[in-house]
Amino acid sequence: MQARRKRNAVIAGTCCLVVIAAVFGYLEIFTKGIDRLPDRPCDGAVDRATAAHALPSARSAEERGKLRRQSDGDFFFACYVRTSGGSVISGEAEPRDADPGPWRDYYAKQGYVVDPVEVSSGDIRAVVHPDHAYVYVPCTPPGKKPGEARESHALTVDARTIGETRVHGTELRQVLVDFAYQLARHTYKAADCQEARTLPEELPRLPAA
Repeated sequence: MQARRKRNAVIAGTCCLVVIAAVFGYLEIFTKGIDRLPDRPCDGAVDRATAAHALPSARSAEERGKLRRQSDGDFFFACYVRTSGGSVISGEAEPRDADPGPWRDYYAKQGYVVDPVEVSSGDIRAVVHPDHAYVYVPCTPPGKKPGEARESHALTVDARTIGETRVHGTELRQVLVDFAYQLARHTYKAADCQEARTLPEELPRLPAA
């Protein structure tokens, strides 16, 4: 009887180890795709943790980001992080001729039912909807003359999520603002905006819902 109990205990212990190994193996193979990306995806533009906060776990993930320059000094930077489950966080940064007021009014009225939330740091502005964020940073591109724009030279970012997300509501809006602003900071330096100012590390946190 005692030998049988020992044998049953050994079998039970072995089964537990097998289950634990299977669980950890599943987590490693099927849920850690984003963790295998570079620490800063999109050629160093954004923080992997920011993308991971927005996107659900997946078996695999991919990223891509590249700055494209034009002969007239204009530029375009596109970045995306996409999981094998079809969830995406992405954004584009480009120069624009726009004063901050009209820019804000345009992106605050994009046909969304929910009112946008806004934050700013000096003349840097952000407007965020439930699944879109827009950032405005004054920037005179190389080859352009300050004051020659009809309105103002600026670098603008449009970021969004597609598909399922890990978080929702205010938390998702915050992730989108962070992602968009990280892309703006990187592009501002990479594109050689003439102002050459030091941008803050992050924008103010969104107000609680």
